[in-house]
Amino acid sequence: ISVFPVHSRNRNYKAEFASCRLEAVTESKTKKVTRKGSTSSTSSSSSSSMVDPLSSVLDGTDPLSMFAATADPAALAAATVMCPSHRHPWRDRDNKSHPSWDSNPMPPLGVLVLEKSHLCDVNSFCLGRAGTAAFAMSEKVRTRLEELDDFEEGSQKELLNLTQQDYVNRIEELNQSLKDAWASDQKVKALKIVIQCSKLLSDTSVIQFYPSKFVLITDILDTFGKYLSYILRFRRADESYFCITDHFSPENANDTAKETCLNWFFKIASIRELIPRFYVEASILKCNKFLSKTGISECLPRLTCMIRGIGDPLVSVYARAYLCRVGMEVAPHLKESLNKNFFDFLLTFKQIHGDTVQNQLVVQGVELPSYLPLYPPAMDWIFQCISYHAPETLLTEMMERCKKLGNNALLLNSVMSAFRAEFIATRSMDFIGMIKECDESGFPKHLLFRSLGLNLALADPPESDRLQILNEAWKVITKLKNPQDYINCAEVWVEYTCKHFTKREVNTVLADVIKHMTPDRAFEDSYPQLQLIIKKVIAYFHDFSVLFSVEKFLPFLDMFQKESVRVEVCKCIMEAFIKHQQEPTKDPVILNALLHVCKTMHDSVNALTLEDEKRMLSYLINGFIKMVSFGRDFEQQLSFYVESRSMFCNLEPVLVQLIHSVNRLAMETRKVMKGNHSRKTAAFVRACVAYCFITIPSLTGIFTRLNLYLHSGQVALANQCLSQADAFFKAAISLIPEVPKMINIEGKMRPSESFLLEFLCNFFSTLLIVPDHPERGVLFLVRELLNVIQDYTWEDNSDEKIRIYTCVLHLLSAMSQETYLYHIDKVDSNDSLYGGDSKFLAENNKLCETVMAQILEHLKTLAKDEALKRQSSLGLSFFNSILAHGDLRNNKLNQLSVNLWHLAQRHGCADTRTMVKTLEYIKKRSKQPDMTHLTELALRLPLQTRT
Repeated sequence: ISVFPVHSRNRNYKAEFASCRLEAVTESKTKKVTRKGSTSSTSSSSSSSMVDPLSSVLDGTDPLSMFAATADPAALAAATVMCPSHRHPWRDRDNKSHPSWDSNPMPPLGVLVLEKSHLCDVNSFCLGRAGTAAFAMSEKVRTRLEELDDFEEGSQKELLNLTQQDYVNRIEELNQSLKDAWASDQKVKALKIVIQCSKLLSDTSVIQFYPSKFVLITDILDTFGKYLSYILRFRRADESYFCITDHFSPENANDTAKETCLNWFFKIASIRELIPRFYVEASILKCNKFLSKTGISECLPRLTCMIRGIGDPLVSVYARAYLCRVGMEVAPHLKESLNKNFFDFLLTFKQIHGDTVQNQLVVQGVELPSYLPLYPPAMDWIFQCISYHAPETLLTEMMERCKKLGNNALLLNSVMSAFRAEFIATRSMDFIGMIKECDESGFPKHLLFRSLGLNLALADPPESDRLQILNEAWKVITKLKNPQDYINCAEVWVEYTCKHFTKREVNTVLADVIKHMTPDRAFEDSYPQLQLIIKKVIAYFHDFSVLFSVEKFLPFLDMFQKESVRVEVCKCIMEAFIKHQQEPTKDPVILNALLHVCKTMHDSVNALTLEDEKRMLSYLINGFIKMVSFGRDFEQQLSFYVESRSMFCNLEPVLVQLIHSVNRLAMETRKVMKGNHSRKTAAFVRACVAYCFITIPSLTGIFTRLNLYLHSGQVALANQCLSQADAFFKAAISLIPEVPKMINIEGKMRPSESFLLEFLCNFFSTLLIVPDHPERGVLFLVRELLNVIQDYTWEDNSDEKIRIYTCVLHLLSAMSQETYLYHIDKVDSNDSLYGGDSKFLAENNKLCETVMAQILEHLKTLAKDEALKRQSSLGLSFFNSILAHGDLRNNKLNQLSVNLWHLAQRHGCADTRTMVKTLEYIKKRSKQPDMTHLTELALRLPLQTRT
């Protein structure tokens, strides 16, 4: 064993490197010739013959397709009802028949009602999955038509004295009852449930709950319509399912489907009360396609006329909205009938202010300002249906009608909400004139200015009118006394101001917001709106030197007193800075402001803060640190890092970034001085090294500290700070015993030995060029490291220690060379210090002897049945190390390699393929000059065959 280090193979690194590079060039040339010789047809055939491994596993079919192919009709019907794109077909991008309607979808009516009414905290109710029982139509009509009017009075009375949440729960129970009745083939019972629910839409006893009740009940109506449509589509002679498309004609349906459909319409026509009859028939409007081609076009005008019989204007307007919704879903091309519905609404609009409504409000104790906001959800939907893809002339007509109706504020608001923003923006001054003259009557003007502002945020008005528009709007906004009314309106117009004006106007607006929201701490109730204002300002001001020069911007931030909200605002600012700041900055205004922002984020961290939140905050702060540069003023840069360390000490990723930044600063100094440090730069570099040495122990991650010690030691070595480099490496060595057996990696506990092996391999690569200290003996760092490795507690079944020892042999072999593989400029490594001195080589020899003894001893301990495979693998690995680094002309070393080869194959556990390739490699190398001795070695290495 002792002969191994003395007879390490002499390496000519330059020749080996040139040889490897020559082989790479030869290979690339071969590839190029192959490409030139290939034809396009060959290329295409090869590409077409490529097999996707994932697809091949599934044999061309995926589980979802197989499931869909075997789905039962009931599940298909449930999916049809559940799918949002089926519920609102105008939003379905795959609907080819009306591309103009699909290209710009409108929000669903239910969502629009709940968003705009703000009356009831009712969540969107997803319909549950239908029963798995197959849908089958009864062969006989088992109940008389008169039974449809036999309304369950008890159930209706149940809903009279319920709380809001109990009412919602009861409606959901009825919805589920409908699905259960349909699944159990009780179709008439299902119809009775739908009628029962529809009658509730005539009840306005709790008038402010009406919009929410409308959403809940129309969900039930939609369910009923989808179920009936499905059962009719399934009624074919071959019992197969077919879709109703726009090209569908009654001839596609058989007589059974037509008869069933007509029977349902007769049942519905026999409902005595107007409102349930209207809603139930409207819900199955699509089924008219089974009866005649003109069925829907004939039915829409009739349903429009039916609404004229509804006396309550609120009930009437929601009925019109529902008709518009189903009309646009089923027949968007029949807009004439929908227009008729709209003009009927305009004719009856004055009923809203009639005596009947006023008396009803008095009875319920509801004020007009609380009553009128019930209308916009339904009105907006009606107006959007009429204005969709309408010409600009229609807007002119609507404006004239509004003037004839006295510029009613409610009507004017719906007009501005419905038509395209471009049309509204070009007529901004006309609308402002109408708003000034409008009859508020319970609908305040500031809401109209808010609607106008929403349009102007989407489209630009004429440039000559922009300042006048802002002045006219702000005259009204700034006079508002109620803070909530003020901030809701101001928040919209801030975007208009940022979009079209300079920081002076923006500063004026922010000052006015501060003035209105500071008294009585009104800002505490308006954090969402204030956050939107900040987001809009930073969205338009990408130059942060301009942004922070806005005088009222930082005072505006001071209104965010609640810590969680304040941190969210700071995160928005930092995200914008990282996204838009292109060049590093040293602007003191930006630095001071953003340091304050980052400090706010950092100070929010406590023991309860989640790791994801810490990671996010660290990312934002690190993004800021990376963008700070003082150019050649390195001392100022280091001072900034020192200040940052004191400010962000609780976030470990930030400290890690600061250490990397200081190391980079030291290397930039070296680059500027071209490695020849002056007294001043040498002192500065030592200050950078000291910064890192002081900061690293404050970190908690064991491998983070190890890697930073190594990295910082490399930087110190590159800057000729030899004693400081030794201190870093000794600190890393002393830290290795503290490495736990298990470490936390992304929330999971993993063994640490593989990470330790990776670190030590990097460490060995650095130790090759570290010169010995004149007072501490030969290879003192390597000796200390080996002692630590020997004393470290390794896992019982682990071979990592031996793999590390193998890497140490590679290091010692490299250290025995006359010239090392690599060097650091202006740093003399041991090859220069010792110059191949025999004493140095003798010490190297002793270390190799010790390490090899440890490896062979470990191989002996693996001579057990359960460890034979590990023995084989390690033996072959050790053989390869000797082959690469040893001089096999030495007989003892040659015999050791042969023994290891036989050991790897002794118990039939060797990787035969690897050994075959290894032997081929030896034979190939034996043909090179000075490698003929490998020919004899190859003859002594038999390959064992398995029988």
